[in-house]
Amino acid sequence: MKANDRFLTTCKTVGYEPKVQFFPEGTKTASDAAAAVGCDVAQIVKSLVFTADKHPILLLVSGKNRVDPDKIKLLLDTKSFEIAKPEIVRSHTGFAIGGTPPFGHAQKIQTIMDEDLNIFNQVWAAAGTPNSCFPITPAELLEITGATLATVKPEDS
Repeated sequence: MKANDRFLTTCKTVGYEPKVQFFPEGTKTASDAAAAVGCDVAQIVKSLVFTADKHPILLLVSGKNRVDPDKIKLLLDTKSFEIAKPEIVRSHTGFAIGGTPPFGHAQKIQTIMDEDLNIFNQVWAAAGTPNSCFPITPAELLEITGATLATVKPEDS
């Protein structure tokens, strides 16, 4: 089953019907996605997988923000926090980097959502491939993912 089809199938299990759009020019980076959909880069949801004490953690981050590892370590009460290797991303989410959606993963994964996404009425997230994304409200995103809302960016951002 193709990545987009897997994502759409899992969306049905949570009762959500995304309006997936495809962009031949690609949406692999936040800047690419913003240009393709015609929105501010801050409205793009980066689905970033990290490991915290060897456990995968998904961060849903505004496209304009960087992640402050110290804040996340404090929030999770962990000693280590690092970007996950591609094979960890694929094994836990079922998707490749650049197309990882915010939900519909192969395994349950603890999720943290960047509070900066809440300033928008609509944000855009990957739909399973590096050339597809869908619009969603931050409230729906938070509810579907069961994420913890947090400040993830460094203070100087």
